[in-house]
Amino acid sequence: MRSRRKLRFRLIVTFTLFGFGLSALFAYAALNIRERVEEQLINSALQDEVDSLNAKVRSNPNVPPSFDIVKGATFSDRTIYKAPLNWQSLGTGVHDLYDTGKDGRSHHYKVAVRREGGIISFLQFDVSRDELGKRQLITSVVAAVFLFGLMSLVLGVWLSSRVLRPVTDLASRLRDFRRVGKAEALAPHFADDEVGELAVALDEYAMRLTSVVERDREFNSDVSHELRTPLAVIASTTELLQGSPDLTDKLRERLKRIERASRQATELIEALLLLSRAERRGPTRGETTDVAKVASDVIESQRPQMGGKPIEIELIADGSVTVNAPASVVSVALTNLIGNAIKYTMEGKVTVRVLDGRIDVIDTGPGIKPEDAEKLFQRGIRGESATGGGAGLGLAIVRRLCELYGWDVSLRPRPEMAGAISTIDFR
Repeated sequence: MRSRRKLRFRLIVTFTLFGFGLSALFAYAALNIRERVEEQLINSALQDEVDSLNAKVRSNPNVPPSFDIVKGATFSDRTIYKAPLNWQSLGTGVHDLYDTGKDGRSHHYKVAVRREGGIISFLQFDVSRDELGKRQLITSVVAAVFLFGLMSLVLGVWLSSRVLRPVTDLASRLRDFRRVGKAEALAPHFADDEVGELAVALDEYAMRLTSVVERDREFNSDVSHELRTPLAVIASTTELLQGSPDLTDKLRERLKRIERASRQATELIEALLLLSRAERRGPTRGETTDVAKVASDVIESQRPQMGGKPIEIELIADGSVTVNAPASVVSVALTNLIGNAIKYTMEGKVTVRVLDGRIDVIDTGPGIKPEDAEKLFQRGIRGESATGGGAGLGLAIVRRLCELYGWDVSLRPRPEMAGAISTIDFR
């Protein structure tokens, strides 16, 4: 999942983490190197001192050695029992020992041992004093790490403000453009750098998009005018012909079919014009539509599409649905859903059920796969059992109309039997 944090925030966090991490790594390396070098130096010095002590005692036993920060003692094989108990078994080398002092606290010290020529020499070095200095050093290093981390944060805030100023300005101008809706050239406000190239690209894209929108609006206006005129002529002529007294029942039925087709074409034009305007919310113009009545009209207009197939179409009103939308929009949506149900049903029954807040179209066709239900609402996608003509645009138009008015349209297979159920939820 992509982060939704602002770019400046991410840049500040990056600077801070980088500075803190680099300081912590340097501090850890410094402390580790110090401890290793100190350990090696102390062990080497103690071993050299105890070797020298052993040699002096062997060469002149009567001259007592002198010590400063270390304590020394020399024994022979016969007097070794006088040495501390935990020293007696130590071999030549440097050993780390721990003891509890009179104050009750644990003390860490090193003992260097040299056994040679019957003489056993010991040197003791108290490490506890150095550990206090080490703790103070660690405290100072930790404080330095946090100080460098704070400096990295301050530096990140300052640098991010300077580096991102052109990007922030561009984003601010784009927000103003989105709020006001008035196009303004961006490129003149930026330098000839990467942000300037982005501004130029946005200006070119805005110009092309504006041109496309203008052409689309002009085309829609022209189509609306040019198509409505002949449709109005067809509707008026059909109405006049239906008033002729010498019409046969067969001709009268054909004229009714022409009238319904003309009305459907007019409704489809109105719905497509609504979609082309891409409004955030579908216009209502104060119209309320009875869904059940529109469904009844659509069923009657779709009966000729059965083509003699043994299909029964039934309308069941188990509830009442009234929507704030033009009847043409509801008619186009239901025409596509009911028309699809009739097209894919070779025999059986198509049931249109009106419930409280929704309408279901149930068929006994081949059905659909659950994983294909959502794909069928995409442009150009047709069902696997589709035959004949069709561009796969009907359900895509229905989805867009429903989104325009805040409705929910879905398609799913019938449970435990063949067929499909399409639903429009108006709530």
